[in-house]
Amino acid sequence: MNKEFMRHDTDNAWCPGCGNFGILNILTEVLQELEVKKQDIVFVSGIGQAAKTPHYLDVNMFNGLHGRALPVATGIKMANPELIVVAEGGDGDMYGEGGNHFLSAVRRNVNIVHIVHNNMVYGLTKGQASPTSQREFKTKVQVNGVSNEPFNPILTALSLNASFVARAYMQNKEHTKGILKAAFLHKGYALIDIFQPCVTFNSLNTYEWFSQNSYMMDENEHDILDISSAMDRARETHPFALGIFYKQERKTFEEYLWSDKKSPKSLHVKKHDIKEIQKQFDRYTIY
Repeated sequence: MNKEFMRHDTDNAWCPGCGNFGILNILTEVLQELEVKKQDIVFVSGIGQAAKTPHYLDVNMFNGLHGRALPVATGIKMANPELIVVAEGGDGDMYGEGGNHFLSAVRRNVNIVHIVHNNMVYGLTKGQASPTSQREFKTKVQVNGVSNEPFNPILTALSLNASFVARAYMQNKEHTKGILKAAFLHKGYALIDIFQPCVTFNSLNTYEWFSQNSYMMDENEHDILDISSAMDRARETHPFALGIFYKQERKTFEEYLWSDKKSPKSLHVKKHDIKEIQKQFDRYTIY
């Protein structure tokens, strides 16, 4: 495992074999290969096993409330646009408790990287069904199986005209690395939904299941500038498409925010500037 961005003073609480390890390893390699400086990046997470990821990285981080990573990440980016801001958490954290913030982040097109570890279950709270759990998936809570239609984050983001939408499977290391690198280099909101097995609480969606129920889109056959085609691919399930569905840069939220004002200098926001930040934020925020 890559050591440069790893913390060595924190015990890892993940179960042996957890897919989160693979994502952590991939992420550290991406940061190193992109030559990201530790002082130039900040990770924001909520609550959950996936949300623990920044705990194991030697970078700036903010760990907040369940489902509330995205508004904090937005605030950080607004106060210091020069930072690389990453919001990271699980499918329950981001699409369940944080579902309303997910919609707002897409609509605002905040220039942040949004990484979602999607294991189709709540892992930290002992295995309840999550928004992306498959129908008939049985848990100690959903004893007769899940009856709800699984939430489709890719299709939802595309329907709101997200500027970068992608899905990966952590077992496909190089493919996932390529997608993450593209997301970090993208200007605007970037969603990367990453499949990863939960070996303790999800015996349905295993490593084998994800391998058998996903496929990589052919870059020569899929036009990432065609949102209609992207939405068609996003509707596919069993197998699920992997890759970049759509990518189209446009004006970001912070560019609107500071279009007629001087943006705050990196890490040097004066006290009187805070009121101006709030004023501009309210001006362009859609409630």
